[in-house]
Amino acid sequence: MNFLTILIIAVALSMDAFAVSISSGVVLRRMILRIALKISFAFGLFQAVMPLIGYGLSISFKKYIESSDHWIAFLALSIIGIKMIYESLSGKNENERINICSNYMIFILAIATSIDALAVGISFAVIKTPLILAISVIGLTTFVISFLGIYIGLKSGDHLGKKAEILGGLVLIFIGSKILFQHLGFIG
Repeated sequence: MNFLTILIIAVALSMDAFAVSISSGVVLRRMILRIALKISFAFGLFQAVMPLIGYGLSISFKKYIESSDHWIAFLALSIIGIKMIYESLSGKNENERINICSNYMIFILAIATSIDALAVGISFAVIKTPLILAISVIGLTTFVISFLGIYIGLKSGDHLGKKAEILGGLVLIFIGSKILFQHLGFIG
């Protein structure tokens, strides 16, 4: 597999993290570099580690992984999205709302957005992809794209207020549903 193909895969894998990063930026409402870097780093790290795990598990465990990964991603993203929508509509002040920037929430979101990368790692083993190059490109690409997503979310959140928070929650639910429907074979 050549570099361009690996880069295209990296960009495709990072799209879920990009959308979640936009939602994170909406919730942040102001740029806090430390938090933006923490979110971007976590997303990039998990996107890089999951193919490594998938590569290690290889083909023998593929059927077990594929049977539940989409449900985990769907549930995690949908629960967080519903909670974001509920909190934006409930009139809670910002101190009572979900802390999307907590280590726990970042961990959950990083796992949920990187589950597809696990399956990609399995395919890397089959087609003998240069693993170090692939996981480095995937991790770095996801980091950069996630940081960009946070910035976009910050800028759009200022203009849209609560509507942006609702939109961010809907995006999370949509991504979770998309992952579920793709794995169930309803969409390509």
